[in-house]
Amino acid sequence: MAIKAALIMTGISIVLLVIYGADVAAGGGTGTGFLQFDHKVRGMALGGPAMILPIIGFFISRKESSKPLAIMLFVAGILIIIGGAVVISIPPSAESTSTGRNAIAESVPLIGVGAFIIGLGVVKIRK
Repeated sequence: MAIKAALIMTGISIVLLVIYGADVAAGGGTGTGFLQFDHKVRGMALGGPAMILPIIGFFISRKESSKPLAIMLFVAGILIIIGGAVVISIPPSAESTSTGRNAIAESVPLIGVGAFIIGLGVVKIRK
């Protein structure tokens, strides 16, 4: 039962990450996409849960082995790392420089969380 819950939570995380990425791509780096959220609201509503759910899913099923969950953890971690890389690659706009937004400071934690989730996938596949 714990594996089923973990798979559902990690699946929700992947869906949120795909929606987040599609919204950013639709906005073309302008800060708003088809959801009409700014980057802070989008990050809290979609990005935050998308990073927390796979971690919770791993820990509720930590005693059981599951290759599908490990693969889903890899996918979620890779999507988070790709998101961090995209933030670094987007050229700064006039708005982001005036607000003091630092792409590197925002991306390094994303890449770290993505690597951590991939590490959880490695642990899950080895069990």
